[in-house]
Amino acid sequence: MANDTGAPTGSRSLGFCGGSLDRAAVFRGEPDWVARKRAEPTARLIRLNGDKVRIEAGALHYETTVDGDAIFLGIDSHGNAVFAGEAVEPLDNAQDLRNLAIEAKLPASDLAMLAQARSLLHWHQRRRYCSNCGHELEMKDGGYRRHCSHCTSDHFPRTDPVVIIIVRSGDDVLLGRQSSWPEGRFSALAGFMEPGETIEEAARREVFEETGIRVGAIRYVASQPWPYPSSLMIGLIGEALNRDIVIDEKEIEVARWFSRSEAQAMLDERHADALSVPPPMAIAHKILIDALK
Repeated sequence: MANDTGAPTGSRSLGFCGGSLDRAAVFRGEPDWVARKRAEPTARLIRLNGDKVRIEAGALHYETTVDGDAIFLGIDSHGNAVFAGEAVEPLDNAQDLRNLAIEAKLPASDLAMLAQARSLLHWHQRRRYCSNCGHELEMKDGGYRRHCSHCTSDHFPRTDPVVIIIVRSGDDVLLGRQSSWPEGRFSALAGFMEPGETIEEAARREVFEETGIRVGAIRYVASQPWPYPSSLMIGLIGEALNRDIVIDEKEIEVARWFSRSEAQAMLDERHADALSVPPPMAIAHKILIDALK
């Protein structure tokens, strides 16, 4: 199926993209400024329990009392300071972030804010002690730095870059699947970047390791924050230099070439064998659409 321009049918906005908060990096390093924002009557707190958040009447539930250890997220378009904190107990009316994104139940800016909150909270939970000397760390800069008063080292939140690529050979595209995925689900090939690699080098390595396919030209498509726990998906399209597939069974269950018409049928959820691709909120969906243009 195509749209009026003849291009493959498109998708909704990518999940967790479209952040609109002013992160106030110039001010959040001042403890007094953060404390004032925390105490403002308009300050709001998002409470997460792992990957879940409370939803009331189809909208995010905010608390109006901000804990002293809550993480500063930013200033919203109304001038309100927004913070995030971890719930000790399970939340009422809690919904999973992934499902909220898949079903597009919240505005894009809310989903982006939740991804930011989830990534930062996860980092703080696992960065309580200094990796240099073992002493307990203190939260600084509203939650964007942890400081060791013993050895004076600073620790900053990290984001792990992941290359995700669809390889083309003429009108065919290469897709693979892992055994843990839903039955019939195929997607782009992906893997974490390693130290000393460019984006292109990482993509070529991953594709060759998993499928034996050599990749030549590569172009960038888009990126997507992925808060599981804190990755950045870097979406690419590559051109194959060979077609003989040799899979690494430790990495993927199967990989195969799909024709343009078959891949489009998967996008349109009308594949004869009920094969599918990730939903529109996932960057693999967008890359596939672009690869078929």
